[in-house]
Amino acid sequence: MKQLPKVLQGVLFDLDGTLLDSAPDLHAALVAYCAEVDAPVPPYAMVREVVSRGSRAILSCAFNENDDELLERTPRYLELYHSMMSRHTRPFEGIDALLEALEVGGLAWGIVTNKPGYLTDELVRHIGWSQRVCAVISGDTLPVRKPDPAPVWLACERAGLEPSHCLFVGDDRRDVQAGNDAGLYSVAVHWGYLDGGDPHAWGADAVVEHPRQLAELLALQVLV
Repeated sequence: MKQLPKVLQGVLFDLDGTLLDSAPDLHAALVAYCAEVDAPVPPYAMVREVVSRGSRAILSCAFNENDDELLERTPRYLELYHSMMSRHTRPFEGIDALLEALEVGGLAWGIVTNKPGYLTDELVRHIGWSQRVCAVISGDTLPVRKPDPAPVWLACERAGLEPSHCLFVGDDRRDVQAGNDAGLYSVAVHWGYLDGGDPHAWGADAVVEHPRQLAELLALQVLV
């Protein structure tokens, strides 16, 4: 495992399950879709666990189908989600204060997500982060997405950051893999969706239980 960069330039974050608790709206969209096709609605807890894996994983909670069949359902599900994705989605407790602490400390912060760009950009605007974030890389910005390290490298390039002087923070094994392979210091968060896994087993350089622990790790002087 790597040592924390002695000179830190910035922090890149996954979006869903790391910065934002979007599961309530993603589940609500599935409820609406199931109503349209007269299918049983899976429990919220089941859906919440797989949110970080994307729309097909969410749909698989309700439909025992192959990837091609789930892919056919995806456009309508995403259409429904788009119509309601800002109703209940909020930053996790402590995230707002953490981001403020980063900014006060002169550190840039950005987002690397597998979420489609049109959804990511609108959600970031709605939350009020568009003018604060140093880079936003979505799941369709490049031909590849996490766990490939290329989106992480692109975020660093657009923000003018050196990967070896940055952190990558996420709630999924793929986040840790992308951060490690890109040469960043990787942090797994325990407050996210986790996909049923144990973040301590993902090979992250650090695991934190709450945003305030990340602030403490970085010796930020703002209370979170």
